[in-house]
Amino acid sequence: MASRRRAREFALQALYEVDVSGAVVERALEDLWAGQLDGELSARPAEEEEIAFATRLAGGVARRRAEVDVLIEGASLNWRLARMPVVDRNILRLASYELLDCTDIPSSVSINEAVELAKKFGDKDSRSFVNGILDRIATETGRGGRRNRRR
Repeated sequence: MASRRRAREFALQALYEVDVSGAVVERALEDLWAGQLDGELSARPAEEEEIAFATRLAGGVARRRAEVDVLIEGASLNWRLARMPVVDRNILRLASYELLDCTDIPSSVSINEAVELAKKFGDKDSRSFVNGILDRIATETGRGGRRNRRR
């Protein structure tokens, strides 16, 4: 069964490769799918829906990266984007893109999924770091955040 969570993990892996190696996102995704076919990366190859969703997300981040990075920089207190851990930075890019461009996905889902990615791939502080920045971005983009919740 296809999983959007798993697709987000694939998108994160591709974005990580782009960030570290300077590859283009299409090439990073091709490498990821080829590695799966060769049995190198995953117990079960990605399903068609997972590939489509991962491609949508990673491609969207690549297209809107400058805008996404400005949002993240503006929402992060005392942290420049270049100084953030690579995993955290790319989780933030992925979720920020979802908040900006994926109105079919509730903002709470985007934020919760990013927190889950941070738990799985980040360090002990990643979860709260990612959650705090995304809450500010959700508020700024009008997609939620603590300031927009009813009391």
